[in-house]
Formats: sequence, structure tokens, C-alpha cells
Amino acid sequence: MRVLGIEGTAWCASAALYDSGTGSVVVESDAYEPERGGIHPREAAEHMRSAIPAVVAEILEEADGDVDAVAFSRGPGLGPCLRIVGSAARALAQTLDVPLVGVNHMVAHLEIGRHESGFDAPVCLNASGANAHVLAYRNGRYRVLGETMDTGVGNALDKFTRHVGWSHPGGPKVEEHARAGEYTELPYVVKGMDFSFSGIVSAAKDAYDGGVPVEDVCRGLEETVFAMLAEVSERALSLTGRDELVLGGGVGQNERLRGMLAAMCEQRGAEFHAPEPRFLRDNAGMIAVLGAKMAAAGDTLAVADSAIDSQFRPDEVDVTWRDPEPPARPDGDVVQGAEATVRFEGDRVVKARLPKGYRHGALDARLRRDRTVLEARLTSDARRVGVPTPLVWDVDVPEATLVLQRVGDADLRDALGEARVRDVGRHLAAVHADGFVHGDPTTRNVRLSAVGGDDRTFLIDFGLGYYTDDVEDYAMDCHVFEQSLAGTADDPGPLVAAFEDAYRTAGDPGVLEQLRAIEGRGRYQ
Repeated sequence: MRVLGIEGTAWCASAALYDSGTGSVVVESDAYEPERGGIHPREAAEHMRSAIPAVVAEILEEADGDVDAVAFSRGPGLGPCLRIVGSAARALAQTLDVPLVGVNHMVAHLEIGRHESGFDAPVCLNASGANAHVLAYRNGRYRVLGETMDTGVGNALDKFTRHVGWSHPGGPKVEEHARAGEYTELPYVVKGMDFSFSGIVSAAKDAYDGGVPVEDVCRGLEETVFAMLAEVSERALSLTGRDELVLGGGVGQNERLRGMLAAMCEQRGAEFHAPEPRFLRDNAGMIAVLGAKMAAAGDTLAVADSAIDSQFRPDEVDVTWRDPEPPARPDGDVVQGAEATVRFEGDRVVKARLPKGYRHGALDARLRRDRTVLEARLTSDARRVGVPTPLVWDVDVPEATLVLQRVGDADLRDALGEARVRDVGRHLAAVHADGFVHGDPTTRNVRLSAVGGDDRTFLIDFGLGYYTDDVEDYAMDCHVFEQSLAGTADDPGPLVAAFEDAYRTAGDPGVLEQLRAIEGRGRYQ
């Protein structure tokens, strides 16, 4: 099958020809480069209007008339650009009398990595200009396990470089200057598998304005932002039990980010793949490759049903072209979690936060120390307000090690049920009422006991928790739990409803109102 793909979600007008028989991908691109500032939608659309016909003509000449389908980026992206691409694709498909395929741009970023690597069921990190998220495939869809709650990672870097006075795009300039810089401490914001960049960018601007050399600020930005992305990727691997990771998105061209992800995967025994650079930045090659898979599965569009969607979420896509994923890798007596290695010794659990080779040494030491202390304190505080938690028997802060009581017989991830999920709702309401959050309440951090009449639901691993009286923080705790349900349950809807019903009864209903606001701010709403 030979598929012509057209891409134009924001800044890059691109067309490509993919031949599934030979595996060859020919790409022609013409990128919009603003003279100053960021991407302006009207100027980007004007660029698309002139550039799309030119790049398509180049590919048609390469195809020599032999095209079996036309695929186009349907969203997400800038509406004016998407409409031009959509119109071009419809006209071309009708002229050639071939099927039309509408491709989700972000899923294409992920699928090109899976296509190149040959991985069966990887966790996928997308790090692009307007977006950042971590996903895994389950039960016919990609599930968003974590995402940015404010701005995309590339846009975050661009905001800093515009402040400095550098031209678009800013990412390569940050990378270049960071090589000559010393690490500068900036805020580190991970909430479960969600993250936020706005506070980091503000701190970076303040540091630069305060006289910190720009090279040092750039180094701090890379070390902080990319360590956050590596950490949430590892959390997703741990939650899903997968041992494969693929990278997508233009920011994935950054050498330091790729190095961090590779080091993280090597340390935990996972495999990592980053596509070649031409498939990381926006390009029509990935649109054509996924378009061929969709067309082969019969996933095509009638012209009347091919409207673009500038807010097209990856978890709205029915994945018609994939086989069921293999089972998760089982755990043994030693469990490698996202941030710690857990060793079971009879009725004890020895939890060691070993150094993370991908993180800068100073940042790593700070996180390991602070999280060990907080886990010990908050585990005890939760127990004090009636939430079942392990007893803390020993704390070694310099070695970032805890000795805890071994609790439960299974993770909630492996034994999901409405009654247990209701327990979690009540437990989170109790800790929130006492003025702190769990920080990472995933289905992997809930343990279940049902032996000898001890029918309890335990919360474990409070290492990302903190004291707060902000309803936003409580709502984020709930958001993290519901995302983990979406990533580990075949039918998460009834479980989410049971969780919220229990929380509403036991806690502050205003937290759930704030949860709706958080969901509305998501990058893919």
C-alpha cells in the first residue's frame, strides 16, 4: 500500500509518501519560521496556504500517480492550519478516487516510534511544542496516564527564550547554551504522573533577571524539566507493568532528554526507542505511516465526516489497527517501582530510594532525601486519622531508606472493584481533611488485604505528599487516582463514579467541583 500523508497542525507544512511494501518514507517539508516571537495562527495559516500545494506536488511527482489512500492530520492543532490541510486532503482524495484517512497528530507521534522499534505494547512519552503527556494502550484506546496541566514542554522553553530575546524555536538554543552551563536549582513539580511547567519558567525568568548566567539557567531548565518527564515515564512503566518506552514529539530531538530516558530505562531493565529526528519533529511521514495502518484496518472517512478537530484528544481515538497487548511483567520478591526498589523480607518491607543515574546529582539527592522524610511523616499522619497504612519501623535519611510493615496481599491494580475504590475515596477525604495530600494515589499505591478476616484497603507510598490547605491540591490527588483507573481498568467509568460518590459523602464536595475545573484545563480538552 502506498499512502500520501499531509501534515500541517501548526508550523510545518509537510507531505510524505509511505510504501508499506518496501518500508520507504519520502518526506518533503517547508517549516514556518516567525521573524520574532512565537507562532502566530494567521501567519502560520498563510504559510500553509502557499506551502501545502508545493510539498504535495513534490510528493505526487515522487509517487508518479500510484497512491492508494490520502491521510491527513485531523488534529489537535491550530484551527486555521488544520482547515487548509483538511481541504487539501479531501480534494486530493476525491481527485485520485482513493480513501481518505483522518489521523490524530499526537497518536501518529507515538505510532511512528512503535512502528520503528517493533515494540509490542510500549508506554509512550510525547514531548512536543504544545503538548506533553504519557500514554499507554489499553482495551482499544490510548489512555492518558499523565499530562501537563498548563503549557506544553516546547512552549515552556520558548517562553523563557522569548524573555531572553531569542528567536523561535527556543528549544535548540536552550540545548546549546545548557552545554556550557552549571546546574541552577529550579522548582520541580510532579503530581503523580501530571506535571506543570509555568512555575519553573517563571523561576527561570527571575533567575535570569537576577543575574544568573543564561547558560546556567538553561542547564537548570533542562535538568529539571527533562528529569520530570523521565520520572513520570518511569511511573507509567511501573503502573502498567510494561518494559518498553518510546519517545515522540519535537522536543525529543534534545540529546539530554533522550539520554535521560535511555539511562532510566537501562537502570530498570526496560527498552527505549527514540525515532530518527525527522520523525520526531512535525512531519507527514508519521501521518502516512499511521494512515496506512488505519486504511488497512478499514478505518477511513467519508468526506462529510472528515471535519478537523483542533482539540482532538489521543484518548478519543478508537485504535482499530492494533492487536491486544501482552500481559504485564509479573513482580517477584524485589519490586522496582518508579522511584524506589522494594525488597520483601518476611513481614518487613525495605524500601530504598537508590540514586537515579539520569538526574543531576544535586537534584537527585534533594528529591531522595525530601521524599523519604515526607513518606515517613505522612504515612504516620494518615494512620493517625484512621487510614490503614504500614507501620514505619526505621528511617535512614542519609541512605534514603525506610523499613516498613508489609501490608496487603495484592495491589488494587490487580484486583479492581467498586468496594475497594470506595475505600480509597474515603481515605483520601480523611487525609485531605487533616491538611495533606497523598501525592501519588495510583492503583499501584493501594494495597488490599483479605486474609484471615483482615479486610482492609491500605494507602502506601506517600513520598510525593505534602502539607497543604489548598482545595486545588486535594482535587489533583483525586485526578491522579482517576487517571490511574483509566490506565488500569477495562471499564473505568463505574469505578470513577464509585470513588467520587464515596469521596463526596466523606469529604468536601467542593474538591470534586475543583476536579471538574482541572479536567477542563487539561491540554487535550
